[in-house]
Order: sequence, then structure tokens, then C-alpha cells
Amino acid sequence: MFRFAIDPFSFFIGFAVASIFWWLVARARPLWDELRASLKEQREVAHTRKTTAVEENHRRITLRRAQGMHLAAPLFALDEIIQEPLLVAPPSIVMPGEPPLFEDVISQTLPYLPAWPEIAAAYHAPTLTLAQALSGNVNIVVIGQPGVGKTISLAHIASLAANRSDKLGRLQNAVPFLVHVADLKLPVIESKNILGPLIDATAESAPLFDVGRLPSFFENTFDSGDALLLLDGYDELTPDSQQVVTEYLKTLIYNFPKTHIITTGAPEYLDGLIGLGFAPLALMTWSVSQSNEFIERWGELWSKTVAMESWAQAGPALVDPILLNVWLSADNGNLSPLELTLKAWGAYAGDSLGPHVLDSIATHIRRISPSNTPIAALETLAMQVLLSAQPHFDPRKAREWVKSFEVSEDTLAAEEGLAEEPAEEAPPKKGEKNEKRVAAPKSGLLGKMAASGLLINCPNNKMRFAHPVFAGYLAGQALNEYKAEETLLDHKDWSGKYLAMHYFAARGDASKLVQSLLEFSRMPMHRPLFVAARWLRDAPKNAPWRGKLFSTLAAILQTEGIPISLRGQAMAAFVASNDPGVAALFRQFETTMSFELIHLAVLGSGAIRDTKAVKVIEHVMNAPSLSVRRAACMALVAIGTNEALEIVAHSLLHGDEDVRRAAGEALANDTAEGHAMLKDGLTLSDILLRRAVVYGLGRIHEKWAVEALQKIQIDDDQWIVRNAASEVLDASAHIEARAPRKLRAPSESPWLLEFASKQGVGIPPGAPATEMLLLALKCDDPDTRLAALPYLKFTPNEGVVTQLYGAMYRDDPELREAAYNTLWEIGASGVKLPHPSQYGFG
Repeated sequence: MFRFAIDPFSFFIGFAVASIFWWLVARARPLWDELRASLKEQREVAHTRKTTAVEENHRRITLRRAQGMHLAAPLFALDEIIQEPLLVAPPSIVMPGEPPLFEDVISQTLPYLPAWPEIAAAYHAPTLTLAQALSGNVNIVVIGQPGVGKTISLAHIASLAANRSDKLGRLQNAVPFLVHVADLKLPVIESKNILGPLIDATAESAPLFDVGRLPSFFENTFDSGDALLLLDGYDELTPDSQQVVTEYLKTLIYNFPKTHIITTGAPEYLDGLIGLGFAPLALMTWSVSQSNEFIERWGELWSKTVAMESWAQAGPALVDPILLNVWLSADNGNLSPLELTLKAWGAYAGDSLGPHVLDSIATHIRRISPSNTPIAALETLAMQVLLSAQPHFDPRKAREWVKSFEVSEDTLAAEEGLAEEPAEEAPPKKGEKNEKRVAAPKSGLLGKMAASGLLINCPNNKMRFAHPVFAGYLAGQALNEYKAEETLLDHKDWSGKYLAMHYFAARGDASKLVQSLLEFSRMPMHRPLFVAARWLRDAPKNAPWRGKLFSTLAAILQTEGIPISLRGQAMAAFVASNDPGVAALFRQFETTMSFELIHLAVLGSGAIRDTKAVKVIEHVMNAPSLSVRRAACMALVAIGTNEALEIVAHSLLHGDEDVRRAAGEALANDTAEGHAMLKDGLTLSDILLRRAVVYGLGRIHEKWAVEALQKIQIDDDQWIVRNAASEVLDASAHIEARAPRKLRAPSESPWLLEFASKQGVGIPPGAPATEMLLLALKCDDPDTRLAALPYLKFTPNEGVVTQLYGAMYRDDPELREAAYNTLWEIGASGVKLPHPSQYGFG
């Protein structure tokens, strides 16, 4: 056993050194903590600096791309020529226990027609900006016909977001991600890589040094809820492809629920989006005043920029812009923004093939097609894209479709020393798997089409036409040439199919197509009928199928007991047809004894500006129906003749309280005489007159009108007038209240919980509460019935559809319209709705 001796001196020396060491450590601990915090802050600053640099580059690239996403991009930047995109404000959501939202007379009188926004534009119905529409924390699908400006609306909000515009309100700092569905590699196999397709699409145009930093930038942005995803092209897809995209969006929303999304859709085909909580909002078409403003702006920009180019100076002398604008403004009724743009371009460039809108489309296709390319090649390509249902097609297959036209191209290329080189495999980008990637064609027929702008190369070895209207027009011409239109009837419904049918009907005999569509058309949607009704405007006036189509539309318009929103679509179809016999038909309907029919016919007369209807509408002003008298005021102002305006002015001065208000609000739509009448009305002593004028001023979104209302709110000596001014100013300041709102879960909805408690039951968390909602739909309280409808569209089983039909045929006009709008959303989402007669209705 060993024994160790301890040296006292060494012990005390070691003890002293250790004590001093730990004393120094204790004293230095704050310094170490500060050093660690400093290093951490430096790392965070460095990371933020990298992220900020990536974000700023991304915003700059997004802005540049957005400014070029319009047809006239070779001439003007988007912000130079754009008319601000506006959405038709949807009907207000009713919540029991909450005060109702303010509604102007226009909203109360017009049926809600999201598939036919032309009527809302004719009467200046309330609108929302895209930013206001997003304020309800609901994802949006912007719906509209091809060419109405859905892509432009996404480009516009992308530009605002890229510039951090204060117009976006709480989304001012949102980061825009603007992509086309054709740029996404779908489906995604692993949900953890859900951002991968977006990252890859963005990397195509990102600076090389930013590519490696994109994944963390995307992850941080989507995690924080700052991402604003703007997904273009959903409306161009077939149903199968739409399902792939909706599955992707479903996973994306699940992983990043705070993401704000706007996409585009056709009114008839929104497969899967409604079930994901997307709210369909119609893009407002241009009114006459907006169209004229666009034409004037086009002329100004053309004179200042394009006309100064050397090639323009060397060409024929430019016609006086005033004369051109008068001609363009005289016949632009019911033209889409795309069509009006092409018409103005052709007029100012002097290369238009004719006055018809179809000539404008043909002119632009010729303008952007490669030289010496036979039109038959373009038509064949478009027809094959249509028949194969591949709006985003493989260029290798496309070469086979048009190879018979390549002979002349090869000969021409040989003469010029530009023989086509075979397509090479593109090397994989950094971070990509070594998969076979085929480079986009750079020569040959397809390469020339891409270089000229008629086709667009997509990242995933795909190509697409620059605009679906061009593809539809060319395919329609080819169908007429090959008499192949009937082969489309067996294809699944999608927007490209019906667009081609539209342009086929404009040139060929569509009798068999119309007959087939009418056989499939049924309540409650009549989708095939209204699809065919869109063809009437461009079809020959002597087409043999027009009479049968008009008869069917007239029958629906006259059918009592069905929703006004359905009958209103028939009225809108007549208006959009531009048929000269429509005016006389409306005047005939205005002399019937059916107030609902008179109501719609009067709105139709106003929308087509039928001056011969003024006397008939003046007589209608004496009808006992308030909705008819309101419609009459609106229609007379829309017609706009001195005689019509004098009738409205007389009603403003001498009518009852309701008619005076209708007259005041209607006059707000006339920027010249109408506004002058309202200004004069403020100076009169009649209390009810001034109150009506106040409601009219509330619909004028100009500085002078707001200042006048603010003055009246304080200075008017009558409280009823002051209260009206306060009401309209408050409604204008809170217009976003009209935006669709995200519904609370049934187990968290106060009104539904209260209703369930009265039934003696509870609602467990996560339950759809369908049975309780159906009970609410059948209860006696009107607000409770209306509040149940937005929930029921998410569970469209047979029992729910049956009860919705019951509500639609109930003797309650407000419930009937709301139930029909719910059924419309269900039908648009892909659910096949049976005929109401199957359940004993209709």
C-alpha cells in the first residue's frame, strides 16, 4: 500500500492559481457571451444580406417580366398602356347577428352574372382591385373569357408587389412569384420538395450566383407568409391537367397555409379549385368609356414613340389620330381588351386585313408569324394541339405534325446557308439530375415560330402558343378546312375545345355542333347553351343555326320561377350577340305583364343603348315593381340621349324616395350631363332630392365628389342628408368588406354554434356539420338560411344538392339567387349536377 505526501507549498500555489483562473473566467463570461452574440449577429446579418440581395434581384426580374407580359410589349411597357384590372364585387356574405353591408341600387338591381361581366361593365357595377379581393384572406381565381385580361391582371399585381406599392395595403411587402403552369414540372413525387417546381421555374431567369441561394429564399418567404403566388395559365388546361395542378396547390397550401395565391380560370371549368377554398371572381370587361380611354392612350403613345421610328417614317403617312380614334370608338361594342388592342394596332400600323374583329386577329397572327410560312402549317399545328388536347405540347411530336411543310423551309434554308441543325441534348444545370433534356428548337419551322413570338418555349421541353386565342383561331380555320369539327364532340370539355369551336362557327356551318350542344344543355346551368351563345357575335348573320339558338335563349329568358341569375345570362347572351333584331325583342318583352321579364328586358335595352326603347322605358317607370323602376333609371342613363336623361332628371325631382335614389345613383354613370345634374342638385332645398344626390355622389370615385360629401357630412342642415353622406363615405372607405372572406370552421362559427345549441346538439372540432347546415338552410330565419349556403358548397353530395334545389325553387327571391350561385360554383368545380326534375323540382 502506497502513501502520498502532499507538499503544502505546492498545494497553496496551485490553489491560488486555480482561484485566480476561475475568477478571471467569471469576470470574462459577459465578454464571451457578448462575443458569441456578436458572431451570431454577424452570421444573421450576412444571411440577411444574401437573402435581401436574392430578393431584390428576384423583384427586379419579376418586374421586368411582368412589364412584358402583354401583346403590345414590343411597343409599350405594361404600365404605360394598362387599364387597371378590376373584379366584379360578389354578393355580400350574410352573417346572422352582424349588420348588413351597404349596397347601392346598382348592386340591388343587377343580377350577379360572373360568366357575363359585360352587363356589370355597362352599368358600372361595384368592383374590387386584386389587392382588395385578397384582403379577406381567401385565395382568388380570376375568371373570364379568353382575351379579357387575366394574364394582365396577374402581371399588374406582380408589378405592384415587385415595387412594394402601397396600393397593396397589408400585402405591400409581399414577394411576388409569377409563373405559368407550363413552367412547372408536375406532379411532385415528394411533398417535402413541394417548392421545387417553383424554384426550378424561377432559376431559369435568375442570376447564376443566386441559383444556389433560391431554396433558402423560397423556404423563408413561404414560411413567413410573405409569398404571393401568381399562377397563370390554369384556364388553358384540360381537366386532367387541372387535377394535377390542384393536387399540387393542395399540398402547397397544406405545407404553407399562409401563402396568398391568385390563379386564372374559365368561368365554366374550375375543377378542384372551389374545394380548396378559392373564390372565383370575374374580371370586369371594359366599359365604353374605358375602351375610349384606352384608344386615346394608344394614339398618344403611338404618336410619341412608334410613329417616330425610321421604319414608320418611311411608310405611308399616318392618318390623323383623331379620325382613327373616332372610327375605332364607333364600333367596339363587346370587344375584349385583346381584340380592341389588335384592332387599334392594325388601324395605327395600317396593316389590318379588314374591319371585322376576326380580321384583327388574323392580322396579328400574320404580323408575328415567320416570313414565308404557309398559313396551313400554323393551322395544322393548332389543330393537332387541339385534337391531342395538349395545349403545352412536345416539340418532337409537333415536328411530325408539320413535317410536310418543312420541305419548302429546308429548301429556303439551304439557299440562305441556314440548314437546320439537329436538336441537341442540353446539359443539365447545376443541382439537376442527369436526365435527358432536349434543347428547345432553334431553327426549322418551330424554331422560327418561337423566334417570331408566335410560340413560346417552356422549361420542361414543351412549347405553347403565345395566346390561346391565336391557337383557337387557327384551329378553328383548320377544322373548317378539314371538316373535322364533329370529332371534338367526344373530347372532354376544356376552354381550348370551345374556343376552336367558336372560331369554326365564325367561318363554317356549326349546325351540327349547336344541335349537339343544345341536346346536352339542361338545368340548372345550361352550360353548353351559353357556350354556343358566345359564338353569335362573330357568326354570319344568315347562319342556319342562329334562329334555334335564339329561340332557346328566349325561352329561358321568359321562364318564370327560375333564378334571375339564370335568366339574366340569356339576356346577356342577347346583348353580346350584337344582332340587330335583339332591340325589337327587348322592346316587345317590356310590354308584357311579367315584372321579372320587364326588369331584364329593360336592362338589356340599356346595355345595347337602344334609343327607340326610351318611350317604352318611360312608360315602364310607372310600374308598381321597384326593381323595374330602378332598372328603368339605369337603362335610360346608359342610353344617354337628352330625352332619356330628362326623364331620369324628372324622376330625381318628382319621384318617390326610392326612385329618386335610383335616379341619383344611375346619373353617376354619366360623366358629363349626369355629374352636372348631381352638382346642381346639391344646391336645391328639397331634402329627399339632396339625399338622392348624396347616394349618387357616393358612386363617383373622384376627388371633387369625395370633398363634396365630406362637406355635406358636416355642414348640411338636415340630419337625414348628413347620415346619407356618412353612410356612403364609410362604405367607400371599407369597400374591401365586399371581398370574399375565409369561413370559420363550423365548430368555431358563432351563429352556427348558437343555432346548434337551440337544437340541443354540439359541433365537434373538425366536423363538416353538414346535417346541421342543412337544418339551418330549412329554418325560418332568412339570414341563417343564407349563411348556411357558403359552407354547403364544400360538401356537394346528393343530399346537399337536393336541398339546394329546394332552396332555389323556394318562394324567396334572395334565397333563390344565393342558392343558384352556390350551385353554379359547385357545377364549375367539376361536379355533374343532375336535372332538378330528378328530385321533383322544375
